Amino acid sequence: MNITRMGIDLAKNVFQLHGVDAHEKVIVRKQLKRAQLLSFFVNKPPILIGMEACGGAHHWARELTRMGHIVKLMPPQHVKAYVKSQKNDQRDAEAICEAVSRPTMRFVEIKSIEQQDMQAIHRVRERLIKARTALSNEIRGLLAEYGVIIVYAGIPATQRGVRAAIEDADNGISYSMRELLCQMSDELTELTRKIQRSDKNPASCAGR
Repeated sequence: MNITRMGIDLAKNVFQLHGVDAHEKVIVRKQLKRAQLLSFFVNKPPILIGMEACGGAHHWARELTRMGHIVKLMPPQHVKAYVKSQKNDQRDAEAICEAVSRPTMRFVEIKSIEQQDMQAIHRVRERLIKARTALSNEIRGLLAEYGVIIVYAGIPATQRGVRAAIEDADNGISYSMRELLCQMSDELTELTRKIQRSDKNPASCAGR
């Protein structure tokens, strides 16, 4: 088999392959399980391999590049135009194989491990910030139901306000509600600590 170009439709467990030779004749049209993918390409001459830039694509691109193959990642929306008739795994792999050969195709740079680490850290940090903002708003809303208004905006103001509400014995807040506010205040502090740790040491795990 003299495969010159291959399209791989990635999935969690079963991958669809579509390969052609230099004359555009279909040489490979098959499915491989996840554990079989790399062994299929071992010791093969360099092949131009196209994949959509979806979950796991950068991992497979790095592995296949180490074997000497030329791997190109493409935005899924750019591959869509090459899908013939009704969409399925075989047609997707065929479309990927066709799209990767197009001179006007836009490709996605393959991320290194370090780049993916940083991307993951930023994503976790964004999630923590969203969670902290939602929790702060929830605390403010609950306190407002008891007639306690936190005037100033921001996380520090929320922390000061909830602590003051917990310590104020004359504001009519019940014991069970004070317990809940204590838990929420501790959670807000913990989220802030994780965000600050991520800011000080971006290479560390933000959730640790």
